[in-house]
Amino acid sequence: MDDSLLRELADKALHFGLKVVFAIVTFLIGVQVIKLIRRIVQKALTRANAEKGVLQFLDSLLKVMLYVILVFLIATSFGVSVAGVVTLLGSAGVAIGLSLQGSLSNLAGGVLILLLKPFKVGDYIIEDTKGNEGTVTEIQMFYTRLTTPDGRVIVLPNGTLANNSLTNVTANHERRVDLKIGIAYSADLKRAKEVARQVICTQEHILLEQPVMVFVDSLGDSEVVLGVRCYVLNSDYWDVRWALTERLKLAFDENGIEIPFPQLDVHTKA
Repeated sequence: MDDSLLRELADKALHFGLKVVFAIVTFLIGVQVIKLIRRIVQKALTRANAEKGVLQFLDSLLKVMLYVILVFLIATSFGVSVAGVVTLLGSAGVAIGLSLQGSLSNLAGGVLILLLKPFKVGDYIIEDTKGNEGTVTEIQMFYTRLTTPDGRVIVLPNGTLANNSLTNVTANHERRVDLKIGIAYSADLKRAKEVARQVICTQEHILLEQPVMVFVDSLGDSEVVLGVRCYVLNSDYWDVRWALTERLKLAFDENGIEIPFPQLDVHTKA
């Protein structure tokens, strides 16, 4: 092989190797710059009292955009023309859009969630179509993360949350506790209602300035179903609900008010 050809190949290999090294160094420096920019933006948003969900969404969006710019800069260092990259992106845009319809829908859903604010980080929501529920911990570009009371993590697409109905349990500061408890038909109904009201009015964290109701909800096959309603702060809901259920049971036992189990009377003719 001709010496000049070997020297030319060696020069090209060296030149390409230098480009690779430059690209690696550029990428490593770029990663650190991206982290620095994200920290600066996060601090600025925090000082502006931006909601946590807005901060999370914008951070994930900024991260993707900065990495795209970084890859674009590295590509131009290998001799890829800007016009060529733009043309390539334009021609591939339609195909990418079709293949990523779900992701784009989720991105649009995330934007709608931030604009319309049906919920925010910290809210307890129930997604009505599948019944998924939990406390919102993250709102990212494409998905929202929930944590259930028993510690499970649920990841829901933003498109699903934006295009379907959901229940925001903690949107209001107060929440109503609804309980139903059955008593025997032979029990003293008025006494039972009086005992239930006494239990409610002496239970901690009950908002007594709100209506407290004890009423006959329905007449069952073997029980009279009493309904109990009162209001508490969202943060106290479960503690009050559990404590109130237990105290009602104990109070009914102390006052001789029977809570019956299902039973069936059978009459026969001789």
